[in-house]
Amino acid sequence: QVQLVESGGGLVQAGDSLRVSCAASTRTFLSLTMGWFRRAPGKEREFVAGINWSGGTTRYADSVKGRFTISRDNAKKVVYLQMNSLKPEDTAVYYCAADRRNYVVVSTSASTYEYWGQGTQVTVSS
Repeated sequence: QVQLVESGGGLVQAGDSLRVSCAASTRTFLSLTMGWFRRAPGKEREFVAGINWSGGTTRYADSVKGRFTISRDNAKKVVYLQMNSLKPEDTAVYYCAADRRNYVVVSTSASTYEYWGQGTQVTVSS
């Protein structure tokens, strides 16, 4: 079983930076690919970024490439999403997710991820 708890969301202005974190409660963190997804009001959930077990493979949505960075600390069992140059269209609930079956590759499909956190709100004002 994997429990995920996000933190670090908040209200920021356009152009600001914010880092959200996801703490995992599991003995098998090293065997997990981790992902960040988001759901904006009135929109479907979308992939934001993902990282494999070692951090050697990362993937990003085109909309955040060059602005967001995903990383992980396996000793602390935490995944981070550093968000720079935030835009109002980044406003959403951000969810952390864990994929237990594909710890080497990074999937962009939400259906691949088995475990989800409760989400943290990020609001970017213009």
